Amino acid sequence: MRNLWLLISKYNAFFLFIIFFIVSVALIIRNNSFQRAGVLNSSNQIIGQAYERMNQFQAYLRLAKVNDSLAAENARLRGLLKNAFFDDSVQQKTVKDTVARQQYTFIVARVINNSVHQKDNYLTINRGMRHGINRGMGVISSSGIVGIVKDVSSNFATITSLLNSDTKISASIAENQAFGSLVWGEGNHNPQIALLQDIPNHIIVKRGQHVVTSGYSTLFPAGLPIGRVIGTKAKGGDSFPEIEVMLHTDFSTLQYVYVIRNVFAAEKENLETGSKQ
Repeated sequence: MRNLWLLISKYNAFFLFIIFFIVSVALIIRNNSFQRAGVLNSSNQIIGQAYERMNQFQAYLRLAKVNDSLAAENARLRGLLKNAFFDDSVQQKTVKDTVARQQYTFIVARVINNSVHQKDNYLTINRGMRHGINRGMGVISSSGIVGIVKDVSSNFATITSLLNSDTKISASIAENQAFGSLVWGEGNHNPQIALLQDIPNHIIVKRGQHVVTSGYSTLFPAGLPIGRVIGTKAKGGDSFPEIEVMLHTDFSTLQYVYVIRNVFAAEKENLETGSKQ
């Protein structure tokens, strides 16, 4: 306290000047409308800029929550698409009884680990058995196919990526309905290009045609986008050329995926297994 008084007494002229200056400015602003308007405008601009910066910062902090919310909403909307329902229509003469039964539901998950440049690539997601994830489920992104669920724990799951030599997806060309198997690898390590095989030579395949899921497996609904044809490679002595497909999914930027639950998968697989025995 003694030091404070010594400081004030030593610089009393300076402190008096500051006090008189503040009082003078306040009186000018209070009694002069032009200066008052100028000060108010300046202060409003400064405060507005401060609020804007604060709002931008708060919005940035909320991005993760917003992304989670949007991904969950996308999963819900995918479940309302036409190809997510099973056609349970019965038609006889003029009588038609139609029941729309949901066949596919979608579980949103965030990618927490990913590889794209290996021979066999995998992903890890932050959803597991307690969220309804099971081995063998199909996985897609907002733009295309991702892969198949491989192993599952309570809270996590690994996915065999489409960029894996063991992955084979039933796919078709949308323009002519010809179907085959989509694979990756076999000397090709470009994460954006896959090969559509088993399409007969007599099928006319053109550059730019759309490649989609065939719907023949229990993994994916029919008609989900996979990519576009960019060329064909003839194989010597083989009646099935390899069709190069530019994939829609950018695996290097994956953040959210959708795991597909097929309500009728077990019924279809049991029936087909029994038929083969």
